[in-house]
Amino acid sequence: MPQALTRRRTLAAPALLLAHPAAAQGAWPGKPVTLIVPWAPGGSNDVVARLLAPHLEARFGQPFIIENRPGGGGSIGMGLVARARPDGLTLLVSSASNHVFHPLIAQDLGYDVREALEGIAMLVDVPNVLAATKALGIRTVPDLIAKAKADPRGMSFGSSGVGSSNHLAGELFRLRTGLDLTHVPYRGGGQAITDLVAGTVPIVFLNLPTVVGPADAGRVTLLAVCTDRRVASRPDIPTMQEGGVPDYAVRSWTGLFAPRGTARSAIEALASALQETLAMPAIRARLTEMASEPIWMDPAETDRFVAAEYERWAPVIRRANVRLE
Repeated sequence: MPQALTRRRTLAAPALLLAHPAAAQGAWPGKPVTLIVPWAPGGSNDVVARLLAPHLEARFGQPFIIENRPGGGGSIGMGLVARARPDGLTLLVSSASNHVFHPLIAQDLGYDVREALEGIAMLVDVPNVLAATKALGIRTVPDLIAKAKADPRGMSFGSSGVGSSNHLAGELFRLRTGLDLTHVPYRGGGQAITDLVAGTVPIVFLNLPTVVGPADAGRVTLLAVCTDRRVASRPDIPTMQEGGVPDYAVRSWTGLFAPRGTARSAIEALASALQETLAMPAIRARLTEMASEPIWMDPAETDRFVAAEYERWAPVIRRANVRLE
């Protein structure tokens, strides 16, 4: 090969590498990345994953493939990631229900979620709400408490399933108020809201996106959000604490996690990219439309948050005697 041509190619190589920084560094990911969603398509975790994936693809130059692996209260998909190679190519789009509540109830996953998985970033919060059937004729949490106490038969509440954040929101409400409440688990929020509209179940704890449509149509009554402060997407809905229920807060969060031992460089790169993505006005607007809120946290803060969730909910689950059915 002529010496001049060889020199031109050598000089051109750094420019080509600068155009593709990942290639210049031999950096992660280098291959397609799979985002495991441990729930069926269409749920809040799935929607968030599909909203963020195109931006991650643009940032890192590789496909980010959404793979839904539902079942076992989210434990099937979570287990796949917990046992995956820590190469940063298999990640978990996780939720409070599968990451905290189900392990505390099941107690036999074969691994400790906190040891097997490490946080990349906390992403969004999907608020839980308390809603009542119109037939109850109530508009506030104090109205509900008074009506439930006056009924010697007690009252039932619906949720999207045993061990879900909705279920635990109801159990915490029962513990904080001392009401005689019986849990009625459904196979998803859709069935629960249908029965609420029909008056088959008097109250439900469900994700805000599931309830907001029927509530705005005047078919059910939204009583409170379960967060510790009002949510930006619906600031008109009071909190449970404002309704007189002390020490009450439930978060139905979504976060991104990796197998323990994944390279810090990959985790930090992803965390930074997600922070920038969640700050985009178009993304924030879309999340507001979905009745969700961005709650980005860095890797260390995400791990601390998960540890605090375990400390908070373990005694609640013991006291409520929550069991898989």
